[in-house]
Amino acid sequence: MAALRARYDHLLGDERPKLVEVISWAAGNGDRSENGDYIYGRKKLREIDRELGQLAKKMKAARVIDPAEAGDRSKVRFGATVTIADEQDRHRTFTITGDDEADAAKGLVGWNAPLARALRGAALGDVRRVRLPASEVEYEVLAISYP
Repeated sequence: MAALRARYDHLLGDERPKLVEVISWAAGNGDRSENGDYIYGRKKLREIDRELGQLAKKMKAARVIDPAEAGDRSKVRFGATVTIADEQDRHRTFTITGDDEADAAKGLVGWNAPLARALRGAALGDVRRVRLPASEVEYEVLAISYP
């Protein structure tokens, strides 16, 4: 939520006012039909306004969930850090986060990713089948922890 708010504030408080100033300057230069600054500025302003609308919609619908207050800590839920093993006994550890926070390189898997969907509600020792684009893989849940 903080990242969404920061992006919204940056666009509304910094980017948009600067762009409006450039558009105003470009409009004062005369013929707008061949004025690249004016045409590009208007296009960019529409993109910023569209992103502001999307961010506002996301923030309105978002619920802030504290994983530390998870009810049943024996099952995989939002915010859980999970260690799994595949059929070749390769281990992976990741945290289930919101889709906007997902970053596979940092070990953050989005709530609606196939792996997270397959593991929802799983308990220690459960084996779950995950359908990936190339094949299906079975994973065993080795550890579940919460902050």
